[in-house]
Amino acid sequence: MKKLPTVTLERKTHRKQSRILIKFEYNAALIALIRTLKNALWSATLKSWNVKDTDENLALIIKLFADKAIINSTHLQKKNLYQRQLNEDQKILLNNFFLYLRGKRYRKSTIDTYVFFVADFIAFHTKKDLKSLDNRSVEEYIEVIFIKRKYAISTQRQFISALKLFIVFCPKTMINDLELARPKRSKKLPNVLAPEDIVAILQVTKNLKHRAIIALLYSSGLRVGEVTGLQLSHIDIGRNQLKVVSGKGRKDRFVILAKTFLPLLNNYLSTYKPHFYFIEGPNRKRYSESSIRKFLHNSVVLAGIKKHVTPHTLRHSYATHLLENGVSLRHIQELLGHSKPETTMIYTHVAKKDLLEIQSPLDTILLSLNKNANREQKFLLSGNGDP
Repeated sequence: MKKLPTVTLERKTHRKQSRILIKFEYNAALIALIRTLKNALWSATLKSWNVKDTDENLALIIKLFADKAIINSTHLQKKNLYQRQLNEDQKILLNNFFLYLRGKRYRKSTIDTYVFFVADFIAFHTKKDLKSLDNRSVEEYIEVIFIKRKYAISTQRQFISALKLFIVFCPKTMINDLELARPKRSKKLPNVLAPEDIVAILQVTKNLKHRAIIALLYSSGLRVGEVTGLQLSHIDIGRNQLKVVSGKGRKDRFVILAKTFLPLLNNYLSTYKPHFYFIEGPNRKRYSESSIRKFLHNSVVLAGIKKHVTPHTLRHSYATHLLENGVSLRHIQELLGHSKPETTMIYTHVAKKDLLEIQSPLDTILLSLNKNANREQKFLLSGNGDP
């Protein structure tokens, strides 16, 4: 069988622009293929063919050489996600796994997490051949690494999800997918703010942009990534709604815009004049999620709130307050973008309205006892006892 040529992909800044370099030994057939790529250029300086660094171009390159060459993307990563002792074959395997996940259209954060865990797992068993890895190898990794680093159950679930995808991508191992069980989710109740706490946070937030972001997070129940990814074209002021595009699980949905939020929204838009995103950072780029967490924390401290509050706390509060106001779980599920009703059911455990209407059995007993008793016969829980 004829050996396929190797095409190496690299990222490099050339003339103040990020480019994808396409390198290979002289091959007339590959050159003819590259010439079919729009905007593909030969650079004598770089001694390489290259195209503009975009996701679309990368996908085209991978598709173009899919059956014609071996793609080496070891040098493609912008970040070294796994600073570990890995050999060249392992690095190529991991980078191809990275490309595989991109092809499956997973979110960047999910891809980074999954590649990190698989790389860590392979590095842990670096002296073992890939074919010898089995379910016991998975258990050993969890027993040593997860306990040592004090990873949460949710993190272990992510690792198992990553591994399940990896053994589909690379079926050489002896790992049995059916025996890879995710640990049960911990049943911690979400942290929820009282309505007066929400008002207090908004009142102490004097920066117009910051106040608009906090108000939107709470009033529409958005995830922080959905706020930073929100485009102006997705806001429909006339219908009091906004469209969340490719939310978690790649699902689109519509959510409500609070009528009381509209004056603040209009004030923000006329003052900051964003170009593409609802909120924009330097050079009109997507705003940083970490910046939101930072100024929200500052506002919480200023408001004198002692609870640990994150952007997701505002989402939890939104859902809980809707439930307390009589909105059905089905509607809340739609607004939050939950695929399973069980996820939304958690808010039934933290909603106070119905709980406050439940009478303690002690109250029932004492009320019944004292109902027909005269003043001297009444039992007072706070008194009538020996000193």
